[in-house]
Amino acid sequence: MSSLDSVIVIIPTYNERENLPRIVSRVRAATPGADVLVVDDNSPDGTGELADGLAAADERVHVLHRTAKDGLGAAYLAGFAWALDRCYDVVVEMDADGSHQPEQLPSLLSALAGADLVIGARWIPGGRVRNWPRHREFLSRGANIYTRLLLGIPLHDATGGYRAFRRETLEKIDLESVDSRGYCFQVDLALRSLRAGLRVAEVPITFVERVHGSSKMSQGVIIESMVKVARWGLRDRLRALRG
Repeated sequence: MSSLDSVIVIIPTYNERENLPRIVSRVRAATPGADVLVVDDNSPDGTGELADGLAAADERVHVLHRTAKDGLGAAYLAGFAWALDRCYDVVVEMDADGSHQPEQLPSLLSALAGADLVIGARWIPGGRVRNWPRHREFLSRGANIYTRLLLGIPLHDATGGYRAFRRETLEKIDLESVDSRGYCFQVDLALRSLRAGLRVAEVPITFVERVHGSSKMSQGVIIESMVKVARWGLRDRLRALRG
């Protein structure tokens, strides 16, 4: 079992100026020993410049500027590469909008002692959502049932974006071949981890709807996710038939 001493929390941003200071402050308070990496996709509202100010005031806060908005998956892949180059033991994914509560991060990190990837799950006993409209809950639950059935995986929240990886997990799942840009990126990485024989655990979290700004979920993101999950499920069935 490798050391889990050094932790970095990656927070992708695009127009999250109202949310970023609060979420960074909460991360630093909840896990004082963890570093934070803000990955900004050239936000026109000045989020990147604000992040630079936070980094200047706190040596544990870092900023990675990207030149264009290129999807959640691409932002995380850039952040993973940055973190792996600097030999962090644990890499955490967290949304900037406050939907993932930093105060629950210690429970994810504790579970990582017996797992290679830990997912903060909404749809397991103890998990819940707060202030979500019914149609959003229906969409998320349905997407996870769809994913579980088509891919034959035991996860109840494979689309969940609050998660902690061991460094070795990211090194074993061939990140260079990942081309998922939207939220199916989360399914992709969970599936790769399971197919690599790694231990994936789910721990309950409370997911809180954002107060400021707007969701990045779109019809295109939903369609991409449905098509790719179906393609991955078909691929696995064909491989099984071929023996």
